[in-house]
Formats: sequence, C-alpha cells, structure tokens
Amino acid sequence: MSDFERPVLRPRRLRTTPAMRELVAETTLRPSQLVLPLFVREGASEPKPISSMPGVVQHTRDTLLKAVTEAAEAGIRGVMLFGIPEVKDPLGSGGLDPDGILNVAIRDVIAEVGDAVVVMADLCLDEFTDHGHCGVLTPDGQVDNDATLEAYAAMGVAQAEAGVHLVAPSGMMDGQVAVIRAALDSAGHTDTGILAYGAKYASAFYGPFREAVDSSLQGDRRTYQQDSRNALEGVREALLDVEQGADMVMVKPALAYLDVLRQVRDAVDVPVAAYNISGEYAMVEAAAANGWIDREPAILETLTAIRRAGADVILTYWATEAAGLLR
Repeated sequence: MSDFERPVLRPRRLRTTPAMRELVAETTLRPSQLVLPLFVREGASEPKPISSMPGVVQHTRDTLLKAVTEAAEAGIRGVMLFGIPEVKDPLGSGGLDPDGILNVAIRDVIAEVGDAVVVMADLCLDEFTDHGHCGVLTPDGQVDNDATLEAYAAMGVAQAEAGVHLVAPSGMMDGQVAVIRAALDSAGHTDTGILAYGAKYASAFYGPFREAVDSSLQGDRRTYQQDSRNALEGVREALLDVEQGADMVMVKPALAYLDVLRQVRDAVDVPVAAYNISGEYAMVEAAAANGWIDREPAILETLTAIRRAGADVILTYWATEAAGLLR
C-alpha cells in the first residue's frame, strides 16, 4: 500500500487500550441507576425458586430483608416490591389491606433500610385478583376502568401509609395517575412520588413473571396494555402520565421497545425508567446455561443497551450481581 492510499482518519486510535476505551465511553452504567425487583410471598417459611427465572425466588419476609440489604451494600439505590397473597378474590382486596403482604413488606423494608434505598411498590391488582386481571371486572368479564381507578386510589394511599417512597401504577387504566395523585395529596402524602408505567405493552415476554407472582390470568390484557405495533401511542401515554402528575415514567418491556424508550426519553422532561423484564432475563440465562453465550458480558451489554437507548433507571433482576460486575 502506498502512502497516498493509507487512511488518515483512524477511529481505532480511540480503541487501543482499556484505559482509552474507558476515557471516551459515551454511555455510563452505574449501580445507582439500577432497581432490583423483588417478590415476597405471604406465609412463606423459606424462599421458593422460580423455575423459569434461575436465581430469582419468591422471598419470605426475612429473606426479603436480606436481599434488600445486600442490594443496598452493592450500591443499588432502588427496589421494586411485588406481593403474593395466600388468598385472592375478585376485587383484589389484599392489595388494599394495610395488613396485606405487600404493605407489610413495605413497612418491613422501610424499617430495615429507611431512606438508604428508594422503596417502590407495584400498584396493581393482578397479583391479588382470582381472575388475574389488573382491575375490577364488569358482570360480563370486561375490566371496568373507572371502578378500577377507585381501587387504585385506595391502594396508593395504603402503600403511602406503609411508608413507600414511590408508588408504581402498572395497570394501564386511563386516568390512573391523576386519580392516584389526587388521593395521595388528599391523604396528606404529598411527598410520595409516582413512577408511572407510561408505555406498557402486551408482550409475549412476560411469561416467567406470571410464574413469579402465581398469576391466575386466563386470556390476555390486550384491551388495556398497548399494542406492540404502536410507538406513537406509547409516547402519548407517557406524556399523559406526566401531565397528570407522574414524577417518573417507565417503558416496559425494554429490549423489544428500545425505539419507544428513545422516543419517550426525547419527549418528556422527567426521569425515564425501563424494565428489563422476566422473559429478557430468562433468555440470557437459558442461553448461558447451554453455553451459547458468555453470560456476564451479555448481562452488562444488555443493560448498557437500555441505558444507551435513553433509560435513566433500569429495573433488572440482575441488579445486585451487575453492581458487583461493574465494580
């Protein structure tokens, strides 16, 4: 090759050493940007493994506190709590009960870690209803949006009374953020924040989560969760949540909706979270178990991709482990 033919512009110069690559890295991934979702089972005497999510369990009240403490020590600054009751009913009463498992768990965690970790709780009825839907049903089996809003308002106040820092309405009912915000403010909980599931899609990747919460669902949730073909609708939903008082908004799932995540990040002026969901977790774990991919680099690449697409906060079952890898 003659001197004339040699390239002048050489981007590889900025990849020559690990230090150089670190110096010019465009995307940061820190433990403090991660949130650990946790499941707690009412009446459990020992943790119950979730077969489709290797390494994830339904916790007892005691092991839940151990997991939260470990996460805090690893630098994780948020946990998202899901409760699994012993008894379900058509109205999801256990979610509103101050002594229901989710509200008890909130009190337990707050007593253990105080303000060292942001304690978030799922605000939805699906774990507590015997039909598995996210709301109250009409006599003909449809989800009644406005009756469900009343339940969400009461559930939000119950969680705030238990000490939660952020309630996380995930049911995709129209007007849910405005109703919950009004209920919280009327009850004097003006400092309790709302992390709204702004763009939550009806996804094939939720399967392992159904096992994780012992879901009773028959059918699907396509009349209230969003159609996977629609991106603008996701942005519209997120904007509506912000208008109604959401302090943060979420895109769920993450990996199949990175384009929506970027559009939401560009459209709103509040922090944006993304949920690296159960099916995404399970796929990596299954492929790694079969020797098809290198597990730890795949975990960090996955989470970095979600950050690069625009997430300020990532909910992931790898949170504590990833924090260790980042260190």
